[in-house]
Amino acid sequence: MSDDRDVGLLDPVRVGAAAEAATGDTAFLQAMLDAEAALTRAQAAVGLVPGEAARALTEAARADRFDVRDLALRARAGGNPVIPLVAALTAAVPDAHAPYVHCGATSQDILDTASMLVAHRATRPLLADLERTADALARLAAAHRDTPMPGRTLTQHAVPTTFGLKAAGWRSLVLDARDRLSAVRRSLPAQLGGAAGTLAAFHAYACASTYAESEAAGGGPVPAESMLVLVGAYARELGLAEPAMPWHALRTPVADLAGALAFTAGALGRLAADVLMLSRTEIGEVSEGAGGGSSAMPHKANPVRATLLAAAARRAPALAAVLYGCVAAEDERPAGAWHAEWETLRDLLRLVGGAARDAGDLATGLRVHPERMRTNLDLTGGMVVSERLMAVLAARLGRARARDLLTEAAHTVRGSGVGLAEALSSEPALRGVDLVSLTDPAHYTGAAAALTDRALARR
Repeated sequence: MSDDRDVGLLDPVRVGAAAEAATGDTAFLQAMLDAEAALTRAQAAVGLVPGEAARALTEAARADRFDVRDLALRARAGGNPVIPLVAALTAAVPDAHAPYVHCGATSQDILDTASMLVAHRATRPLLADLERTADALARLAAAHRDTPMPGRTLTQHAVPTTFGLKAAGWRSLVLDARDRLSAVRRSLPAQLGGAAGTLAAFHAYACASTYAESEAAGGGPVPAESMLVLVGAYARELGLAEPAMPWHALRTPVADLAGALAFTAGALGRLAADVLMLSRTEIGEVSEGAGGGSSAMPHKANPVRATLLAAAARRAPALAAVLYGCVAAEDERPAGAWHAEWETLRDLLRLVGGAARDAGDLATGLRVHPERMRTNLDLTGGMVVSERLMAVLAARLGRARARDLLTEAAHTVRGSGVGLAEALSSEPALRGVDLVSLTDPAHYTGAAAALTDRALARR
């Protein structure tokens, strides 16, 4: 039987992750219903609608009472799903309370608020996965604080480093991502402005009966400024930040979220890039704890988690670019720019949420192979510490002579296969110098251990 639902067949990064469920159609529908119900409760809290109406709307605002596919199809007529949802929600409450559904709001108020609710909910497990990743990397860094390995620049051996410092660097980026995303999450705002961001309809509805009551009591019309109290009450009902002003065409919240998510994908992509390189068969310095198989080659244990992270890191910037492009929105409510955000933001939340899940699994199960690191350090016969030898020899022989001597020794090492210590041993000026110790890569890791300790002090 044919099933046209998008179940994630082509998106193994997202599938099964908490972010997938938190951003699904039902989740967005519930967020829109939550926004509608919260608005009515806020209006009731400030005396604009009866409390009974708020209770009735809250009771009716359950996603399982609505046909999400039917709403999606009906959304085509007006270009957004809020329009058919308002009609359906109005029909779902008693007639006496129907006038208070969506009272004063515009579609963008509800969909923007729903998007912020979804983002707030989806980033909770995402941040937990970043913490899990950081904790696992901290354990690796501490365990391998002094484990030497080749440092590589421009794909080639440079000077020795330690795996502890490398893992601490991965963790630092993950913590940077966590901090940026946490700050953005705390700032995610509700949206409330009415048709053109002036709150005029809320004041007009405030509500005709409220005008009558106020005037009958001799108090005169309700001040328009009092509608600002409604915005605060609405944000509190939702657990979102109170906006300073409506942001229908001021898309800072979405752009900030896009930036934090894209940075997170890149930070996790950095971890993936190193794991992919270090786990190559000919390098073999790390391996995934549970590598994936091949459909054709039984011997393979592919670094699947790192592969998926690398894919996410390549996809996320393009999605963020779309959201950044939507900042250039026209008028008080834009045509097209706002609409382009919906699916893009959902894709980005799903992608990065899934990547964070995979990063936690990768870091938790990563296997480190110090013996291969040592073997690879010895591949150049000690030349990996030529920088150290240059400093030592320059002090004894002068800079020019030291460079000439090391250049000649390098030719000898490459041509004959002897080690650097042996190639230099015939130099009279170096008699008495412990060349074996000087050319041991494990003795030239600088302040790597101290840097690792300092990085791990960050919480």
